[in-house]
Amino acid sequence: MGIPVKPDIDVLASLLEQPDFSQIYALADKIRETHKGNQVQIRAILEFSNHCRRRCRYCGLNAENRRLTRFRMEPEEMIHAAHEAYRAGYRTIVLQSGEDPFYTPERLGEMIREIKKDPIAVTVSCGEMSANAYAHLRACGADRYLIKHETADDQLYASLHPCGTLENRVACLRELKQLGYETGSGFMIGLPGQSARTIAQDLLLLREIPCDMAGIGPFIPHPDTALKDLPAGSIETTKRAVALARILLPDCNLPATTSLGVLNPEEKNHIFSCGANVVMRKITPTRYKRLYEIYPANLGDTDILAQRQELEQQIRALGREPV
Repeated sequence: MGIPVKPDIDVLASLLEQPDFSQIYALADKIRETHKGNQVQIRAILEFSNHCRRRCRYCGLNAENRRLTRFRMEPEEMIHAAHEAYRAGYRTIVLQSGEDPFYTPERLGEMIREIKKDPIAVTVSCGEMSANAYAHLRACGADRYLIKHETADDQLYASLHPCGTLENRVACLRELKQLGYETGSGFMIGLPGQSARTIAQDLLLLREIPCDMAGIGPFIPHPDTALKDLPAGSIETTKRAVALARILLPDCNLPATTSLGVLNPEEKNHIFSCGANVVMRKITPTRYKRLYEIYPANLGDTDILAQRQELEQQIRALGREPV
């Protein structure tokens, strides 16, 4: 089974609602194998600050959450963790935080320069910044930037983000692309008011940018947010969206998101037969790790080398090659 070269919203929405998705999964997996081979890329995530000026209604880091103990890592801690990750075998590190004005582009740039003394790719995920700030980080050695659009429906976006607009979020993505970053976005499955057509819009936006990477995961309610009483997003719909993203963007890097593993650890493995080719592993020091809670998760202590080796074994057990 194939899909049109230029599918529209109606076509994608219809595909998402097919009773039997097996042929589309098979097509996505074949495209993944052709364009990405049999490798699963393992990437380290370092969450260095849970301070955030935004008020996103689904996120445990939002500025209105007074129950959260806030932290900021010192630059020396960040650089040490990054070097340790490189020694453990990681070749990409994701520097992630809330939108924390304390970490100015100058501060971030200095840390990126130090981390890049190892031959490691640096992805930054620190939210919306000015074009000049993005340019500065790029000049300091940042290779990639991840900023999820969360939903391409402007009304739904506005209802969830009293602190920003979809227009500005998309403008950031376009600016990053123009600056030569490998540009990443993504969205959640299961947001209130979301439909198959909404998800189709999300997929088409990924292709329009076009994105080099995309994180697609289920919504997980956080008890200290306005959406605490809503159900989690559908795992099946998440897998279908990942498969369609692979078909629309054959060369895109698509991770098995952490949120998918939180809802069902086995599904994080199954997603690799639906088009995914990347997995993330947290290297945030133990004393900070549980404080970076966008959504609830059961997190053990951090052992960078041992956890990297464990993940490599799991990937080999799936018949894939960890890199």
